[in-house]
Amino acid sequence: MSHTPADWQPTARIEALRLRARLYQLVREFFAERGVLEVETPMLSAGGNTDANIESFSTRFDGPAAGGPAKRWLRTSPEYPLKRLVAAGVGDCYEMGRVFRNGEAGTRHNPEFTMLEWYRVGWDHRRLAEEAADLVQAALGLVGRRTAVRRATFRELYRKKLGIDPFTASVEELRAPLAVYEIDPEGLGRDDWLDLLMTHLIQPSLSNGRILVLSDYPASQCALAKIREDEPPVAERFELYVGPLELANGYHELTDGNEQRQRFTRDLHKRHGRGAVRPPVDEAMLAALDHGLPACAGVALGVERLLMTMMGTDRIADVLAFPFERA
Repeated sequence: MSHTPADWQPTARIEALRLRARLYQLVREFFAERGVLEVETPMLSAGGNTDANIESFSTRFDGPAAGGPAKRWLRTSPEYPLKRLVAAGVGDCYEMGRVFRNGEAGTRHNPEFTMLEWYRVGWDHRRLAEEAADLVQAALGLVGRRTAVRRATFRELYRKKLGIDPFTASVEELRAPLAVYEIDPEGLGRDDWLDLLMTHLIQPSLSNGRILVLSDYPASQCALAKIREDEPPVAERFELYVGPLELANGYHELTDGNEQRQRFTRDLHKRHGRGAVRPPVDEAMLAALDHGLPACAGVALGVERLLMTMMGTDRIADVLAFPFERA
């Protein structure tokens, strides 16, 4: 890659770097006041992320074979080792650090970014969503802002914004509002069309600057969340938006190791169908679930996304000292 003479310079203004430092201080004070322990976990792991929509970076260890598998995966979040700590009895904990996602680069994405993830023992996703909203409000307070918080279920939002019931509508009904975008339907399933409706039609219509807590997703989008046997069943997860920007994703955590292994297997089958790399599952995390993960809720929040919201910018480069193209 060729560089221009100015490429050595940061893309974020000094004020943005100072705001990041203030945000880090606020986060640590926020959790210290609540008795949530800051921890640090590995960035390289023997297991990878099986999620069909997330691609991982990998590298190789050239040291002694006793060090374990040579191929290692850069974490896409600290979720698995944090759950191991919770299963070991550490209690409420959080980590704030770099994570890595291959192929994600653009105006709002950088292949490496900072994630804040925390776990609350004995909580469900709704209670944790309230704390996540409180943290975002506190962060906005650093720049003299406060906003309203709106709460809705996944079903309510799709019905209100699109007049579509996301649980019962046919795939053809889900595709119809997106016809103007001429999206190639090859390989796209029901959840893909729901995601496209969210990114193309719903998110751009969300009230600018207002916090939205969206909860109770289709069971097919459970990821690592519990499923509640409603009619129809729902995944006990939430996402938090400020205006059109998604900031956080949280779960009432699945604690059943057998069910989690089955979900990983389904992920790998889907990845195989797409011709994607199939990382090894994280056996240590599954062993922690088998040992006994206490009832808990966890959430991951994108720090750059929060900083973008605080600064009123839609460019992630404005809050990074050196984005990927200048790294």
